[in-house]
Amino acid sequence: MTSAPALSFQELVHDDLAAVDRVIAERLESSVPLVGEVARYIIGAGGKRLRPVLLLLTAQALGCRRRERHTLAAVVEFIHTATLLHDDVVDESTLRRGRATANETFGNAASVLVGDFLYSRAFQMMVDVGDMRIMRILADATNVIAEGEVLQLMNMHDASLSEESYLQVIRSKTAKLFEASARIGAVLAGADDETERRCATYGQALGTAFQVVDDVLDYTGAPQELGKNLGDDLREGKATLPLIFAMRRASAEHAALVRSAIETGGCDQLDAIVQIVQRTGAIEASMEAARAEALRAAEAAGGLPENAYSQGLLQLATQLLERRH
Repeated sequence: MTSAPALSFQELVHDDLAAVDRVIAERLESSVPLVGEVARYIIGAGGKRLRPVLLLLTAQALGCRRRERHTLAAVVEFIHTATLLHDDVVDESTLRRGRATANETFGNAASVLVGDFLYSRAFQMMVDVGDMRIMRILADATNVIAEGEVLQLMNMHDASLSEESYLQVIRSKTAKLFEASARIGAVLAGADDETERRCATYGQALGTAFQVVDDVLDYTGAPQELGKNLGDDLREGKATLPLIFAMRRASAEHAALVRSAIETGGCDQLDAIVQIVQRTGAIEASMEAARAEALRAAEAAGGLPENAYSQGLLQLATQLLERRH
C-alpha cells in the first residue's frame, strides 16, 4: 500500500490563507471609497503571500492553532503592501505583477496616502491582538524597513557599492519582514528563546535569498513572467549583486560600461550589460549566494519539531531558488 504524497507548503496553509483573505477583505473597508479602491487594486493583483505563508507555517510547525495567526498574517501582508505602494512611487515604477502600478493608475498622492492607511490599519489590528511582544517585533521591523529604504536611496547610482553594503540594504528593506513574520509565528506558539531565534534566522535567510533571486531575475527573466520591466533596477541606478559581481569579473572596458550605466541610470546599453552579466558568471555567483542563504534557512528550520509544517518550511527554502517571477 503506497502512502499519500506529502502536501506542498501551499496546500498545507490553503485553509489558513483563505481565512487570512477574509480578514484582509474585512479590514480594507473604509468610509473613503478611494482608500478601498486603491488598496483592493494592489492586493487584488495577486502576489505570492510569502510573508503570511511564512508566519502560518512557522506557527503551525510549533503547534499553534490560535486564531490570531490569521489576523497577524493579514497584518504582515498589509505592511508589505504599504511598502510596495511607497516603493513604486519612489522608484517611479509603472508595472508590477503584470499590470500598471497603483501610482500609474491613481497617481502618486493616492498611492502614498493609501500606503499610510495600510500601515495605520495594520497597527490597529496589532492593538486588537493585544500582545505587546508582537507589537514590538512589528514596530521594530517597520522602522528597520524604513531605514533600509532610505539607505537604498542613498546608495542609488553608487557603482562602488560593496557586496556587504548591498546585503545590509536587502536585509533591512526585504528580509526584515520575513524575519518578523517567522518570529511572530514562534511567539504565537509560546516557543522558547532558542526556537524563536531559529525561526527569526530562518526568516532572515529566506528573505535575503528571495531578494537576491529577485535581483537575478532582472537580468534573466521574461517580462511576461516577471510582471515588471526588465532592467528596472539598472534604470533606477541600483547596484545589485549581479552587477557588483559583473564589474568585479569583467574586463576594464566592460566594467566601465556597467559602472556608467549605474551612475547615469541609462538603459540604452541594456542588452550589452545583460550579456556582460551573463558571460562573466555573475548570475551563477549571485545564485550561489542565494543558495548559501537558503541553506542557512534550512539549517535553522532543521532544529524545529519534525512535522508536515516544518517540512513545508524546508520545501519553501528549496523552491525559492527555482522561481521565475
